[in-house]
Amino acid sequence: MELIRGYACRIGGRISTLSGLQERGRISTLICCKMASSTVWQDREIKFDAPVHLLQMRAGESVIDYLSQVEDTKGNNGHRGKLFVTNLRVIWTSADYQRVNLSIGYHTVTSVTTKRVNSKQRGTTEALYLMTKVDKTQFEFIFTNLVPDSPRLFSTVMSVYRAYETSKPYRELKLRSALLGESKELKLLPREQLYTKLNGVWNLCSDQGNLGTMYITNVRVVWHSNLNESFNISVPYLQMRLVKVRDSKFGVAMVMETSEHSGGFVLGFRVDPYEKLKDVVQEIHSLYQVYCASPVFGVEFQVEQQSSGDNEQSLPVPESVTDDIEVVETKDKMDTFAAYYADPHKSVDRDPVFSPELGLAIEKLPEGYSLQDLWDVT
Repeated sequence: MELIRGYACRIGGRISTLSGLQERGRISTLICCKMASSTVWQDREIKFDAPVHLLQMRAGESVIDYLSQVEDTKGNNGHRGKLFVTNLRVIWTSADYQRVNLSIGYHTVTSVTTKRVNSKQRGTTEALYLMTKVDKTQFEFIFTNLVPDSPRLFSTVMSVYRAYETSKPYRELKLRSALLGESKELKLLPREQLYTKLNGVWNLCSDQGNLGTMYITNVRVVWHSNLNESFNISVPYLQMRLVKVRDSKFGVAMVMETSEHSGGFVLGFRVDPYEKLKDVVQEIHSLYQVYCASPVFGVEFQVEQQSSGDNEQSLPVPESVTDDIEVVETKDKMDTFAAYYADPHKSVDRDPVFSPELGLAIEKLPEGYSLQDLWDVT
């Protein structure tokens, strides 16, 4: 909380910056622009054997590269599949059964390396190794390119993941970051366009407020203090939940609420006169709607020309297929999780012990784990 103390205080379990807007009986909502739901889960979640429609590209998502001969060596060793590298995730689908698939969001990835593995189709070879983490559970994924002597799988995934990691201002709320250039103007991101610069905007984070400058672009809303440029905040449209105008002891103010992913902030700004404040709220809402129709996630990468034996003529996307037969699932969902589960503290198998609950001999569980924990992996 030390970093955000200048922007927020916690009131009743909720983060707020509007000390002056919290007085009961003195608040009334004058204008409210509730943002349409635009939750982006594709880069934040891992999905196993997902319905095919969840593999479709969402607005703003695009296929950067596509490899038609990739083996899921970790969970489906010996089975060839297709691998799609998008600007938000890695998708693998089995060539035989489209319902057997993986969707791995870049936000869950903790490391991207190579690893020597034993592939049923290529023998001992170098493979792409992804270590991921969702909540407190770690999963590992190993993909082998079945095209000999092709570094394409490694280079593309590593480069796109690096581009994702270095483009966080497009998608994440930022505090006290280097926003201004040598000219004391906002440093625009690639593909970012500045629409409005407002001087004399008060940030209502204290009893007296802080005077600063606000920038409204096609990607985010930025504010910084005029006295201390490092006292700033950048809120991308992706993290906005609500923008409204409310009455307060400071007068009429604009209130901006952010998503739970970004910390659930409630930010307050005062813009004079009131007519200009209404225009600002309407402009932010309009730009938000444009952004939702065509989001800019900031992940830019150009695939270099590939050799004739490794190049695809086009970049297809996973297609929705309707089968005329009923598919009976025989594979337990837990088996899928177990196939990719990664125990970072295990290098060799542990000694077997007797389990009174199961009446069987089982491998000794890690310290602090119970049998019930094995079923709560999801």
